[in-house]
Amino acid sequence: MTTITELKTYGLYVDGQWKETSESMDVLNKYNSEAFAKIAMAKNEHVNEAVKGAKLAMKQPLTPYQRYEILTKASKLLLDRREEFAQVLALEVGKPIRESRGEVERAAQTLEVSAEEAKRIHGEGVPVEAAPGSENRMAFTVRVPLGVIAAITPFNVPLNLVCHKVGPALAAGNSVVLKPAEVTSVCALMLAEVMSEAGLPAGYLQVLTGDGAEIGDALLANDDVRMFTFTGSPRVGEIIRSKAGLRKVALELGNNSATIVHHDANIEQAATLISQKSFNNAGQVCISVQRVYVHEDAYETFVSKLHEKTAKLVVGNPLDESTDVGPMIRLTEAERVEQWVNEAVEQGAQIVTGGKRNGSFYEPTILTNVHDDMKVCRQEVFGPVVSVATYKEMDEVIEKVNDSDYGLQAGLFTNDLNFAMKAAREIEVGGLIVNDASAYRVDHMPYGGVKRSGTGKEGPAYAIEEMTEERIIVFNL
Repeated sequence: MTTITELKTYGLYVDGQWKETSESMDVLNKYNSEAFAKIAMAKNEHVNEAVKGAKLAMKQPLTPYQRYEILTKASKLLLDRREEFAQVLALEVGKPIRESRGEVERAAQTLEVSAEEAKRIHGEGVPVEAAPGSENRMAFTVRVPLGVIAAITPFNVPLNLVCHKVGPALAAGNSVVLKPAEVTSVCALMLAEVMSEAGLPAGYLQVLTGDGAEIGDALLANDDVRMFTFTGSPRVGEIIRSKAGLRKVALELGNNSATIVHHDANIEQAATLISQKSFNNAGQVCISVQRVYVHEDAYETFVSKLHEKTAKLVVGNPLDESTDVGPMIRLTEAERVEQWVNEAVEQGAQIVTGGKRNGSFYEPTILTNVHDDMKVCRQEVFGPVVSVATYKEMDEVIEKVNDSDYGLQAGLFTNDLNFAMKAAREIEVGGLIVNDASAYRVDHMPYGGVKRSGTGKEGPAYAIEEMTEERIIVFNL
């Protein structure tokens, strides 16, 4: 394995050029808090320059097949650099190297699916001739690009979630101004290199790094930005929606994901999958399992098996092949999780395993004897903590799952088809995953939530719908 040792400095990526700025900031290795890269800090003038360039680029539109070719090549180039990207993810996120490789592979697939969808964008015939007096008319719709799209992405999945915004936007014929999270910007800048090598014309992708609030406000103030696609906190999502006015907004804002384990479920399978999907990326995943509701008849067996599997997880250096759980993104986040768990214990929760912090590392933790008003249940922990509670009846547990401000995805383990269908009708989420945990996702499926989990969909085909406008054409023949 080639290890990254040289501190590299990245400028802004504007109109196909790397642009230096007067200010920069360090990107830290989350394992040892040492700088491994420097990024430029964009100001208002850089934002306006990038938006202007993105708008100008669309004066020379790309055909659907050209978009397909560029995105297909970018997917292959990304895979060619898989190990390099994986190492950067391990450094800047603290994500274990095996998991980081998986993210690179998924990102390449997201670009590949986006490429395929570029050739499938279509309208439909509209039978206007069926209206009296319109017998000589014919109509159809087409889908047209929106224009400049501002994409604002989070720290936790900083390559694949960038591809989920950039890939569909380019496939639909738009240009993109990308603002990655400050603490995990390097892989987004590397992706700009990949896109350029794949043949994307200058201006179609602009990458601005630096302070999120400053860049975000400048993007919102620029009327040439026609859509905002954002993944992050509900608080920031609400600000974007309030300032965007009549422009399109797509928001993915998180969850306190619930998974149900019914008495008839395969308990071994449920414990295995929940242990795997609760602590990925140190629990810093929007659909990571946070609340588990287990039927009282299966409770003791399930908790025992979940404990057994969780206790085997290795916490350590993300670059170590044996590591399952790395550090959290910041020391302050690990301290917050520690405070929430301690508060839950003071309120009566019991720690089955974990519950200890070492710097920015927090052990994979299982809590029992919880109640739904504890922070670890009510709010989004976004850390390696799972709370397990019991239930007796189907209606009771569905009510518990729905007693949440969020509704992104939920899981259900059962062999009862009636229960599965009842849950599908009644659980208030964007996606219900049956016989798997809430954290299941493949990149071409529709992905998005309800309530405070946001609006709009990801998944290339579904994002393209959001990122285009439907136009009707009527002929009087």
